Parts: sequence; C-alpha cells; structure tokens
Amino acid sequence: MKQFMKGFSVIVWVFVALSTVEAKTAIKPEASPALQTAVDTQDVQIFTANNEDGKITPKTIEEAFVKEGFFISEHRDMNTPFVAKFKETGFDIYNLFTVYRKDTVRNLAVKYPEIGLFTPMSMSIYTKKGAKTISVAFLSAKTAARMMSIPEDHPEIVALEKSIITALHQAMPNGALEKVTYKMKKPEGSLVARATLLLEDDADWEEEKDDFQMEFEGSLAPSGFILAGFTDLGYDFEENNITAYLYYDTYSICKLEVIYVVVKKHPAAGAFAPCCMYMYQKKEEKEVHMAFPTVYKWIASLGIEDKESLDVLLDAQKKFEAILQKLTQKKK
Repeated sequence: MKQFMKGFSVIVWVFVALSTVEAKTAIKPEASPALQTAVDTQDVQIFTANNEDGKITPKTIEEAFVKEGFFISEHRDMNTPFVAKFKETGFDIYNLFTVYRKDTVRNLAVKYPEIGLFTPMSMSIYTKKGAKTISVAFLSAKTAARMMSIPEDHPEIVALEKSIITALHQAMPNGALEKVTYKMKKPEGSLVARATLLLEDDADWEEEKDDFQMEFEGSLAPSGFILAGFTDLGYDFEENNITAYLYYDTYSICKLEVIYVVVKKHPAAGAFAPCCMYMYQKKEEKEVHMAFPTVYKWIASLGIEDKESLDVLLDAQKKFEAILQKLTQKKK
C-alpha cells in the first residue's frame, strides 16, 4: 500500500509539473488587427458588403447606428421620388441617411462653432440594379473636421471615426472599405459659403430669428430646393447647460434633380446630400452666422467631370447663394 501511494504521488507530481511547464510555454493568441477606420487617400469612404441573401437592409443599418449611440435625423428612400418624377432609377436601393452623435457635438460646439456644417452628417445607402452588394458612402470624419476647423487628430474626431466604422461592421459583418478608382481633384472654389446678418442694437433676437427663418424657408421651394430636415441643436445645448449660444439651428437642404443626376454616375454623392446649413447667434453678439459646404467639395472629393453633373451642381450653388444674399442684404 505504501508503495502504491508513493507511486501515485510521483505520477501526480509529474502531471502538475508538466501542466506548469505547458502553462508557462503556452502560445499567446495574436492581438486582433487594428480596425481600419478610413482609406486615408480619399475623402469619401465607401463601405461595401455582400448581400446576396438580402438580410442587410437600410433598416438594419439604421438600427446598428442607433445601437452605437447615433441620433437619426432623417432616413429617406429616394427611389420613390426618383421614379415619381423621373420615371426610372438605376438602383434597387438608394437611401439618404443623416445622423450625428449628440455627445460629440456637445463636446465640440463651444470651441468649434463650425460643427454645424456636418450636423447631421449625410450618408447614402445603395445597391445598384441587379447587384448583390450593399454600400454605405460617407465623408471621413477627418475630412469633415478639416472643413469645420477642428484638428483632425482631436480625440472627439478620432472617437467619431471609430464609432462610424464600428456601427458599419455591426450592420455589415462581411463588409470592408473600398479604395476608389477615380482621382480626387483640386477644388476650384471655396469649400464653405458664408453669410452674416448684422442686427440692430435694440433688435429682439427671437423676432429677428423667426422672421428671417420664415422668409428663408419660403424661398426654398420657388428655387427648386426641398427642406429635408431641421435640427434644433440649441435646445439640446440648453438641456445640457451649454450656454454659449442664443440659438443654433441647422437645415438639411436638397434638390431632387441634383441628387438624381449626380448619383447616376456618382452614387457616393449621398455623402454630401442633403447639404447642411448652420445658423447661429452667440450670446452678447449682434451677428447671425450662416454657412454651408459648397458643391466644389462634392466635385473635388468625387472627381466629378461629366457636364451633366457639373451643370446641376453649379446651378444649385448659384441659386442657394442668391437666396442668402438676397435675404441678408434685405435686412441691411
């Protein structure tokens, strides 16, 4: 019996020793590769996934963004108006999708008032006729940051870029960023158009705001523009004790003909549509500031060269600038 116990003890000791050696020499699993958040050589990012089974839809993509913490401003199926007005569409799916993260905007708004140029940010969700893939096009956070005069390495911008791609990977698990084949162009005009309204010292800012916005909104349809969305950022600022502004509003503006014509050859153009225009007044100031990204950014970032697209884009730019010029001069 003593010999048996002695032998058993030796076996146990050997087993424990081998287990210890194995634990010490076990190969550690390789770290997961860093998540690619953008193709740095292009402004517009296109995330594409195989969708033969049709399980990825605009709705499931929207749900993934909500889960990731984004606020959905608008989500519109554009095929219906395309067919209604132009009698055809080149897409099985074409949606315009506008989103933003409220926490990101709150953390940047006081120091960087240009935040409204891309709040909300625009995206297009599309599948070309007969294709078995689905794509989401959007402007890279770093590109948007440069236009908003925010350092592109700002922690909020870095976090936003990661949050966008995380939502896309959740919605489209087999997807990846595409490297585009076109060449970006040098912009041929200012990337941001600005307008300023100077108020009288004794003016009631609320009355001036209401009057101007009523006239502005009434001027859109006669020039062919559609008010696709309105975001009262000022309300959210007030609810979160951000007191720098009397008000801060953004308008999402589009022109159906522009979108229809341009996306036929440049489906990723939804990264700029609808266009966002901000309008704000800071406390202790008598100036109302307005600005929007110009079509020169569309043209440069998407490498647009076809005459049909250029004509409708430049015409829309001219007409929208004319609306702001007329209204701001009228108040002088």
